[in-house]
Amino acid sequence: MRALIQRVSAARVEIAGATVGEIGPGLMILVCAMQGDTEAQAEKLAAKIARLRIFRDDDGRMNRSVLDISGSALVVSQFTLAADTSRGNRPGFSAAAAPEDGKRLYEVFAGRIQAQGVPVATGRFGADMAVTLTNDGPVTIMMDTDS
Repeated sequence: MRALIQRVSAARVEIAGATVGEIGPGLMILVCAMQGDTEAQAEKLAAKIARLRIFRDDDGRMNRSVLDISGSALVVSQFTLAADTSRGNRPGFSAAAAPEDGKRLYEVFAGRIQAQGVPVATGRFGADMAVTLTNDGPVTIMMDTDS
């Protein structure tokens, strides 16, 4: 599974002009299930992200997790994280999980983040979404369960 994590002061996702998910300080998480990914990988990635120390402590060092700051997470499915740009100019997405597997793993991932104690808002799997965020730092980190 792949995830792109951004530390944000606020984020929201809209579908057809209506806000479907919104958070204040916390994490914007774009997540993509890859072919062969498992629920165990989704659970492990969620647990790691919930404890990832990328928020400032009193000394200004990245030493606090989203749990430590009582932050939230906006979790949005993002199959384009599976892009293969090794050939030509048009990315290929064949490494992404099939839609039914991708949706299931996306829901498992979001549920596990919430089970860690992080309030979660989500987008809608497979929808055309508009995401707005204010990246804090900026801090952006790519994670992959295969790495």
